[in-house]
Amino acid sequence: MGLLSQGSPLNWEETKKYADHIRKHGIIQFLNIYNKVKDRQRDVLKWGDEVEYMLIEMDEANEKVRIVLSGGEVLETLQEQGEKINPNHPTLWRPEYGSYMIEGTPGQPYGGTMSEFNTVEDNMDKRRREASAALKPNETLCTVTAFPRLGCPGFTKPEYRPTPVEAGVSRSLFFPDEAINTHPRFSTLTRNIRHRRGEKVVINVPIFRDQKTPTPFVENFPEDDGEGARAALPDHIYMDAMGFGMGNCCLQVTFQACSIAEARYLYDQLATFCPIVMALSAASPFYRGYVSDIDCRWGVISASVDDRTPEERGLKPLKNDKYRIFKSRYDSIDSYLSSCGEKYNDIDLTIDEDIYKQLLDGGIDKLLAQHIAHLFIRDPLSIFEEKLNLDDENESDHFENLQSTNWQTMRFKPPPPNSDIGWRVEFRPMEVQLTDFENSAYVVFVVLLTRVILSYKLDFLIPLSKVDENMKVAQKRNAVQEDMFYFRKDIFKGCNPGLDGATASAQNGVETDGDSEEYMLMSIDTIINGKEGVFPGLIPILNCYLENMEVDVDTRCTILNYLKLIKKRASGELMTMAKWMREFVSQHPQYQQDSVVTDKINYDLLRKCDRIATGQERCPELFGEPINRFK
Repeated sequence: MGLLSQGSPLNWEETKKYADHIRKHGIIQFLNIYNKVKDRQRDVLKWGDEVEYMLIEMDEANEKVRIVLSGGEVLETLQEQGEKINPNHPTLWRPEYGSYMIEGTPGQPYGGTMSEFNTVEDNMDKRRREASAALKPNETLCTVTAFPRLGCPGFTKPEYRPTPVEAGVSRSLFFPDEAINTHPRFSTLTRNIRHRRGEKVVINVPIFRDQKTPTPFVENFPEDDGEGARAALPDHIYMDAMGFGMGNCCLQVTFQACSIAEARYLYDQLATFCPIVMALSAASPFYRGYVSDIDCRWGVISASVDDRTPEERGLKPLKNDKYRIFKSRYDSIDSYLSSCGEKYNDIDLTIDEDIYKQLLDGGIDKLLAQHIAHLFIRDPLSIFEEKLNLDDENESDHFENLQSTNWQTMRFKPPPPNSDIGWRVEFRPMEVQLTDFENSAYVVFVVLLTRVILSYKLDFLIPLSKVDENMKVAQKRNAVQEDMFYFRKDIFKGCNPGLDGATASAQNGVETDGDSEEYMLMSIDTIINGKEGVFPGLIPILNCYLENMEVDVDTRCTILNYLKLIKKRASGELMTMAKWMREFVSQHPQYQQDSVVTDKINYDLLRKCDRIATGQERCPELFGEPINRFK
């Protein structure tokens, strides 16, 4: 969840006074880091995954499932039994936004050998068993992206009512403040986003129109002071709090590159895959007790932290604010970083011109300077009084304050000061899956992609505007089967990321203003599995790479098992989690074809999810019949 400083948090009015101070020193800290490690080479491949979990209670007597607000106590137990007594413990646990959430990672990063892929699922299994052992008998650990009845009456244990008054942190009509993690960072972010914006956040998700869904679908909110009624759109599910986005779970992967040039190259190449892998991992069709017409959480979480004022959103002329800002601070990337990607930067990029000049004067190249100057158009949202004055030579909290609250599909991560950690990139768009097998499959697939991209010097770049279009399409219902995505046709021309932009373009034999002949609309099946005469397919390319590597039989079997899942999800032979959940609800005897997920339906769905995740029940339509090595 980013920077977790301790101390006395400042309210928005106080925070605003120090915004320029944070920006000024954040840039100094970045320049200090950059100048110390810009020439760093030959860092070895290291990588790791992050899995977010929900704690839920199965109330068999009332056939109801609730989220359990005990994440803090469970986290403390796990840390006391793990890293605090053994620095080499195989798992690490961290807090997340919801007080019903925890985040688990491997205790140490994985390395560059192929055999490491054999340990990913084993480690995820350890995490699940460790955390489950810290729960009460009627509680369970759940890797579901979005709790279907989040925000419905009585959805928490213990039960709390929302606080839709100014004294409340979020003022939500639906989401109680007690469901927010007690660490001051989280409540401060929530309140300051609302105060900076000048109103509550507004999330409107199109409802899935079933046979008996009211037309138009319009809700009444008894405790609303009028703000909700004005913000809610007809035929949409309305939500009004950061928790509806940041209270969802995801799956992320971070890679250490051998150098800054390699990190920038990977950042760009992987950015084109974000919409594809997001659609492949789609797992969140239900919101606030209703069936929606989307399958992914991305737009929900983007709206849930959108702190832009009406002027910044273009609803009013600029008067009090400096910039028209085109996206939420949680969205897709806005610029490529490598020389290969420069000519594809075709979307408007708002930057702080003074910071941009300062970075150029400090020796930063144009592409990286504009990336940082774009991140720094934002205000800091969470400042702790004790952290205002820092040693810029040896600390990076002010830089991380803004870096870690620009939540984009990819994150470019400089090394922390005075550490042996290298330049890293973080792949952020995936939805968490139901089982450790599925989560391992997606992680290994993305890690293998990085190996193939670097080994074969592949080039997947297309205009960034097309990547943005793909991001919108990827969230649609059943996009993995029914929609088309812009994708590069010839990925083997290659691009030397060490060249300047003009030279790279010339050597690739393409025009520097971009050529629409370079890319075309493809199905995800074609992108992943290939189509003769159209595109070779990522799975065949990965298989070719594996055949040329020295891979032991056990590891090869593990990898092929994972790739088979990706292959069959792309072809439609296996369902995405989102499609499987939709079918479960539509076939439930209590479902009334009215787009409502009742307590009983939710209970039966999550009970089945739990049985599948813990190996008590098979689900071949979701992930086939994999060989499970750990049960």
